[in-house]
Amino acid sequence: MIRRAIIIVLDSLGVGEMPDAAKYGDQGADTLGHILDHCPQLQIPNLQKMGMGNIKDAAGGRLKVAHPEGVYGRFMEHSTGKDTTTGHWEIAGLYTPKPFKTYPDGFPQELMEEFSRQTGRGWLGNCTASGTEIIKELGQEHEKTGKVIVYTSADSVFQVAANVDVVPLEELYSICEKARGLLHGKYACGRVIARPYVLQPDGQRVRTSDRRDYSVTPPEDTMLDLIRADGGTVYAVGKIHDIFNGKGITKSVHTVSNDDGVTKTIEAIKQDFRGLIFTNLVDFDSKYGHRRNPEGYGKAIEEFDVRLPEIRKAMKPDDMLILCSDHGNDPIHSGWDHTREHIFGLMTGDQLKKGVDLGTRSTFADIGETVTAIITEGRKKTPIGESMRELILQEDEG
Repeated sequence: MIRRAIIIVLDSLGVGEMPDAAKYGDQGADTLGHILDHCPQLQIPNLQKMGMGNIKDAAGGRLKVAHPEGVYGRFMEHSTGKDTTTGHWEIAGLYTPKPFKTYPDGFPQELMEEFSRQTGRGWLGNCTASGTEIIKELGQEHEKTGKVIVYTSADSVFQVAANVDVVPLEELYSICEKARGLLHGKYACGRVIARPYVLQPDGQRVRTSDRRDYSVTPPEDTMLDLIRADGGTVYAVGKIHDIFNGKGITKSVHTVSNDDGVTKTIEAIKQDFRGLIFTNLVDFDSKYGHRRNPEGYGKAIEEFDVRLPEIRKAMKPDDMLILCSDHGNDPIHSGWDHTREHIFGLMTGDQLKKGVDLGTRSTFADIGETVTAIITEGRKKTPIGESMRELILQEDEG
């Protein structure tokens, strides 16, 4: 009997375009494949052993192994969109039929005026931009005037950047909370994100790890709520708490990097409880995908791969591990934004079968429903998704 599931999201590591990718301007997107093009000596033996290269069409078959030991497959996004919130919500069993509203031309003037009135600060930018580029462009003016930098992307995000020596961190968080209160109804927006940075002695403006996301609350119960309602612990690592606005979570910890996220996940695994550990490793997306850095992305995957045996060693006999992504972010694609791709899924544990090919599943939600069905022993069901329990568990667990 499995008492606990560990889900680790390698944020944005897509494995090839979805059939409808062209509608999103993402035809030909392939995050993993294009990373491998730029990093042909990529060393990820532990992910390969689990079956990463054996997933249908993943990296053109270049990472295949003869006898994969994990359960592996790819998942299509049923919801409309390609953002973090939609992806994680669907993994947890929630369908989002209407994408969150985006602001390619910036936010309406009347909204920005009210934002300025409520926060007591003016604003700069209000445009679509790369976060690292816009603080280079507007940082000096921000530091001179005290006006905060506001920008968005192809996702439904209202991002506020500020130098922490100009706008103290707690004030920046308060500003974002006020923005969150404004961004509903006709101004609906998926996330407000605080983007603090520091000015280094050499003049470089570097974002800190004190980012905070303010999401809308999921409109229905997800895997998290259902496991919690069944008496289980839901332990969130990284920005999972922010993505679900705390809904369904019993404990959460902040992380400052992928490596820190892995360490804190291992610390959670070593504790004794029934339920779910849900981790997001955001650096893949924020540091390498959005910044269009395939070499850096490849190195980050290698660094994660090195720690996989440590994760596996910490697991108990009644644990199961699921690795997946939440969307794509092809680091050689045009622009700076996410890409509409299949996500990968890799599963392992003492009680799971070996070498099972799940093929292509029709929704990310099959992950959440499988976890919910196993951890609650069938007592709870997610809004959408089909359980893969019979496919992945050994016979005596069926």
